[in-house]
Amino acid sequence: MQLKFGTSGLRGLSEELKGEPSARYATAFARYLLTSGRSQPGDPIVIARDFRDSSPEIAAVCASALAREGLRVFDCGTVPTPALALYGRECGAAGLMITGSHIPADRNGIKFYRPDGEIDKEDEVAISRIADEIAGQVAPVADHGIGEDHESRAAMLFIERNRQLLPAGALVGLKVGVYQHSTVARDLLAELIAFFGAEVVALGRSEHFIPVDTEAVSAETIERLQEWAREHRLDATVSADGDGDRPLVADENGAPLRGDLLGLIACGFLGATRAVTPVTSNSGLERREGLSVLRTRVGSPFVIAGMQQALDEGSTKVAGFEANGGTLTASPFVVNGATLQPLPTRDCVLPIVAALTAAAEAKLSLSAMATSYRLPVALSDRLENFPVETSARLMADLRGGDENLAAFLAPIGKPAGVSDIDGLRVTLDDGRIIHFRPSGNAPEMRCYVEADTVEAAERLLSSGLSTIRHWAKTASN
Repeated sequence: MQLKFGTSGLRGLSEELKGEPSARYATAFARYLLTSGRSQPGDPIVIARDFRDSSPEIAAVCASALAREGLRVFDCGTVPTPALALYGRECGAAGLMITGSHIPADRNGIKFYRPDGEIDKEDEVAISRIADEIAGQVAPVADHGIGEDHESRAAMLFIERNRQLLPAGALVGLKVGVYQHSTVARDLLAELIAFFGAEVVALGRSEHFIPVDTEAVSAETIERLQEWAREHRLDATVSADGDGDRPLVADENGAPLRGDLLGLIACGFLGATRAVTPVTSNSGLERREGLSVLRTRVGSPFVIAGMQQALDEGSTKVAGFEANGGTLTASPFVVNGATLQPLPTRDCVLPIVAALTAAAEAKLSLSAMATSYRLPVALSDRLENFPVETSARLMADLRGGDENLAAFLAPIGKPAGVSDIDGLRVTLDDGRIIHFRPSGNAPEMRCYVEADTVEAAERLLSSGLSTIRHWAKTASN
């Protein structure tokens, strides 16, 4: 698995990232910051990591490389990615988050932040070019330690930001499970939800890394959520992915709410009038009164660029979210009588708090509250360990002409319209939607569907995945 930039940061196998590659990319990033004038020698740079076994070693090597380039390293320990981003903005510092997010434990990655926020696609090209130029020239050693200890300050700043979302005690009466597994957000989530008055039940804490994909929750995870909901009589169960920038919210029955619904609820909580979200999010968003929707490709750099476009066009209440539920803010919002400053990076806490608040204020269960939005039923899943080369051949074939696409979809339905913003999103002649898209972070092929009922959506998703498998098997013969 080759190291490459995907939808959010650099990703690859842990063994391929450890040592020289991590030192080289950290060095390349530092030199890019310094030569572009975004940082000066002696400026601080923040760094944090998730709980993967490989993350401490990668973080130490990166920290040493940054220090050798003349930057002052602030070690923020194991805090969520949005907490690192917030602390970086507070310090006027660039940053690195060592994380593979939701992907398996044998893989890892690095997310890069300029002092003003996430790097964009042009930055990725420039950093990659420098990394290629200095290949073999950087010592992969942790000779400067990890840097100055700023973990408690970074964590507290993020907690203080989120405490202002609601009055203390606002969620009294709710019983909320916190699925802690190995997310760096596990203690912070429990602390905040308890601060808001809910009874917290800590669940499933793990000392080994468990990959949790909030956009494609595994059957095993759903079964655990359902068991906990019954056993503890929970009103909700909440969690996050490995680095705490994607939320997971399950209702009183243990059924996860869609991430795009969580993003929509967060927009309502904030009072946003412009929402920026990828093409993979639910098509029903455009029907929400008072909310203008701008669609982008998948990945936080594209959502951030879309939010900036919305600001440039004169919008003043701009938020963004991805289909995984990670919510970003581009403009200030007045919430609970206080001003919530922009944080244009994915955050898991805001949509979790918004969903719990929406249900509590409506005096509805989470399932009933979710149903009240009347969105089309949307499901998604993925084929793991699906070679990148095979995905590329499949997409090239589907884009090869209308006849190719029609033949591929023959077992499923007739195409009536196609969007090629990111992958192929096909509207069928009966109104159902099926979307094929290779993952930008891992060797996976993703399939997204929409239909009027759960049963129809499940059938469509199963047919879509089966059709992909059949094509791959035929193509390999």
